[in-house]
Amino acid sequence: MKTVNLIFNDKKLEANFFDNDTSIALLNKLTLKISMINLYSREMTYRFPEALPAKKAKTSGYEVGDIAYWTPRHSLVIFYKQTGEIIDNLQIVGHIKSGVEIFKSLGNTEIEFQLSEEE
Repeated sequence: MKTVNLIFNDKKLEANFFDNDTSIALLNKLTLKISMINLYSREMTYRFPEALPAKKAKTSGYEVGDIAYWTPRHSLVIFYKQTGEIIDNLQIVGHIKSGVEIFKSLGNTEIEFQLSEEE
């Protein structure tokens, strides 16, 4: 497991990234600065132009704070609100430790993902 910092608007959140093929592909892209769209009042989303590996993607629910990859649209997603929805082709790549509620008050935001220096 690796710790990744999410930095935006003078804030920093920490996330644990899990050991799976999608997480490893994302970690290899760090430092990554992307413009995320606040979508459906439940998630922050960024669509990669190319697919990432996702051998363990499945139909599943999510927890508030989960960072996931949705394979149909090559989307990196941060879930900040629970709707109880079950989503097809979802690969959970990490989880934000705390503070995820801040996304409820944000619009579209540029977020930088960087490997923690404590690693």
